[in-house]
Amino acid sequence: MSKIRKARKLRTPNVPLNTGPTLSVGTVTESSRSSAYNEPATPAFDYSETRKDLTRIGVLAASFIAILVALSFFIR
Repeated sequence: MSKIRKARKLRTPNVPLNTGPTLSVGTVTESSRSSAYNEPATPAFDYSETRKDLTRIGVLAASFIAILVALSFFIR
């Protein structure tokens, strides 16, 4: 790793800069402007795959702990 660091103003953030739909300047109306500023930006992410994976990991971890507890009774 180099010891030379970039100046803070030359660094780029690791986040996407445009997260929402873009509007052209000429088509912005009062109704769209007021609704755009009143509602918070809530992106619709789909976490169904992640939830399934976490459930599978939890079930596996619980079963391994149960197996280890059961084996500890036989070893003693």
